[in-house]
Amino acid sequence: MEGIGKVSQWVIHLGGMQFKVNSTTLLMSWLIIGLILIFIVLATRRRKMVPGPWQNISELLVSWIKDLCVDALGEHWGRRYYPLICALFIFLLFCNWIGIIPFMDEPTKDLNTTLGLGIMGFFIAHGTAIKVKGLKNYITEYFKPIFFMMPLNLVGELAKVISISFRLFGNIMGGSIIIIVVSYLAYGLILPPFLYAFFGLFVGTIQAFVFTILTLVYISVQIR
Repeated sequence: MEGIGKVSQWVIHLGGMQFKVNSTTLLMSWLIIGLILIFIVLATRRRKMVPGPWQNISELLVSWIKDLCVDALGEHWGRRYYPLICALFIFLLFCNWIGIIPFMDEPTKDLNTTLGLGIMGFFIAHGTAIKVKGLKNYITEYFKPIFFMMPLNLVGELAKVISISFRLFGNIMGGSIIIIVVSYLAYGLILPPFLYAFFGLFVGTIQAFVFTILTLVYISVQIR
């Protein structure tokens, strides 16, 4: 129980300023990036007409996400953005799954991770909107349907970032807290392994999919 709320930090002094970094989140993120690179090597090193297991998994995943992107964004923008959406989904999937392994923590349990990804999606969506519509038309849309709705439209766009970030963070953090509490009460005997499987595999997969699809939808809404 004493582990709840405990955060290990690195303090970095740079140019007279002090920066605090969540060391666990940073190390876990680097580890996940390494695991993803290993997965890519396994999936692509011996490509064949009759795919092996790793190649088959990667092709199914990429084709599925590519179809989703084309359906949401159209042929041109779907083909352009599906590598980003695919990378985002795989990264979140590994982030949520790694908590199943003992002594490993999910980077998505840190609000900085989810908020950073949400802000990234925000700038991509609005940057694409400016490119597609032009700056004048992009700004004009905030004054619709009536000019004094502009502040509410701005708040609505910012609320999307907060919503998508806190949804993922809350689900992963909430699952971790439930596992810690139940493990403490049951002395880690029977129920906790099933909770790890449920929150890590099932909820982790669903939340990675939801975050990815919402990011895709936000981009789609901006360019339509």
